[in-house]
Amino acid sequence: MNTDIENLFKDRVLGHPAGLFVLFFTEMWERFSFYGMRVLLVLFLTAPIIGDNPGWEWPREHALALIGTYASLLYLTPILGGYVADKLIGYKKAIIIGCAVMTLGHACMALETGWSFYVGLALLIIGTGFFKPNITSVISEMYRGKESKKDGAYTIFYMGVNAGAFFGMMLCGYLAENYGWSWGFGLAGIFMFFGMLQFWLAGDLFGKIGDMPLKASEINDDVDEVEVEEKLNPFITIDYILIILSSIGGLLYLFYDPLSKIQNVNFLDFIVIENFKLFGFVIGDITASTANIIVALFLFLILIISRTLRYTRLVRNRIFAVFIFGILTVIFFATFEQNLGTMTIFARDYTDRTLTGSASLIFKIVDALLTTVPMMIITWVLYLLFKKTYSRIPLSNIFLGMAFLGIWGLLIFRLYEKFAQEGNEVEASWFAILNSFFIITLAPLFSRWWESKYNPSAAHKYGIGLILQGLGFAVLVFGTLSIPQGAATAAVSMIYLILAYLLITMGELCVSPVGLSYLSKLVPPRMIGFMFGIWYLAIAIGQKLAGQLGGMIDQITAEYSLSSFFLIFTVLCIVLGLISIVLNRPLKRMMHGIR
Repeated sequence: MNTDIENLFKDRVLGHPAGLFVLFFTEMWERFSFYGMRVLLVLFLTAPIIGDNPGWEWPREHALALIGTYASLLYLTPILGGYVADKLIGYKKAIIIGCAVMTLGHACMALETGWSFYVGLALLIIGTGFFKPNITSVISEMYRGKESKKDGAYTIFYMGVNAGAFFGMMLCGYLAENYGWSWGFGLAGIFMFFGMLQFWLAGDLFGKIGDMPLKASEINDDVDEVEVEEKLNPFITIDYILIILSSIGGLLYLFYDPLSKIQNVNFLDFIVIENFKLFGFVIGDITASTANIIVALFLFLILIISRTLRYTRLVRNRIFAVFIFGILTVIFFATFEQNLGTMTIFARDYTDRTLTGSASLIFKIVDALLTTVPMMIITWVLYLLFKKTYSRIPLSNIFLGMAFLGIWGLLIFRLYEKFAQEGNEVEASWFAILNSFFIITLAPLFSRWWESKYNPSAAHKYGIGLILQGLGFAVLVFGTLSIPQGAATAAVSMIYLILAYLLITMGELCVSPVGLSYLSKLVPPRMIGFMFGIWYLAIAIGQKLAGQLGGMIDQITAEYSLSSFFLIFTVLCIVLGLISIVLNRPLKRMMHGIR
């Protein structure tokens, strides 16, 4: 067994190595900056040009098209970032590079000009590519040989993700909506910088873990893992051709969608097949843009299937199981990501956010508890980490402590201003923090569930998660039944939105963190970084679909109703959830004992 792994497990915090919580806080600051900025995007882009806090006044469809492409690219660049880390620089250096590039990206966005906005988005996409797959890969190396604790570790790590998202959306959203967009974008960059310093100065704690990926000779796992390593599968010429062609087609699709809507650049808007028929039914004309994405997906499927067939039977079956989970992940994220798109629009334009009298006071008290209780919990975890690691990584802990002092100062300032007001209008960005708050409070319960004898199988977890998410959208269907067809604004009770976030979050806890855990168990160690990148490709497709589906909100509301729009997501999630449950037995056979 690797001695660096054993050394990490000597100093434990909450039953896990202290190094997990260094990664926990690094991810927390990265998610603070990412979600703090992203929740502002749809509000900034669609806000009126004239007003107290002017935005760019884009149509909703245009804004969601750009956000869908941006979010999709955030999950595509990790494929390259994971490969570069696997082969060249190691995971720790890749994480530091990613943090530095993202800090520059947030700084550009704070300038709020046209060129700096797009440069900032590009830098955030590149930086995320280096950061995202490699911090999870470090966890995978840390728990090599301790597979039974991985589900719990990833769930705790996921709580750090959502702690950062919670405070990022709350504070960046508050400053942006009350003092100007630049304040929100700039604050995101400041805490990204703190995250970089904290991780960089804690590097010695991990020893050689994360310097370069573990080789097969360094791993002492069970017989199945040895079989996993016995047959190499190098890329051949046809693989590279398929990768290049499918990548070109995918990138054309990603850039063409927003360009055709925002800039009216229609270089793929011509017919390649007239009156296309399928099984005797006339589908209609096939444009170049449609043909492009169909061919790109077809080539990518050939690549995945042909490469998988070259492995041994055990590895082949496990990778096919990952492929099925990947399809379910695409649908999950296509629906889940409505929470930062159409659900944020719903909060701003269709929700009654004005509170007065006793309702206002009750909300202020609840908001204060929502703000301070999670921060107290995270600060307690920080204290436990300090006790275990202060003598080993003092500078890292100092900068981490400085960042926490900054957060506490901003939280107290926000609460002071809230209580000084007579009435209260809840910011539209406030509702987005509910997802992270419910994650923080419910993640320990789900972690205990996964480690108990009642731990559901992977297929059941996906099925339960998708059904819960469908029920969350069903709440919005019920809450919007009274909104007339074509309405651009309304005043629905915020209770519906709060309950929807609760159910959707419970669904997320069943799917998102455990998906990473199963991937790390099913994939051979030497290709873990690259396969994390492929997993993020599935999420990327889901992110783009989320933008496209969300962009239909105005069209569906005008032709049918807003409740019909949310009904689509209700039916889709529940049907896919039931299918996942039905597939439980064949998937368990394909996983060959992995739980």
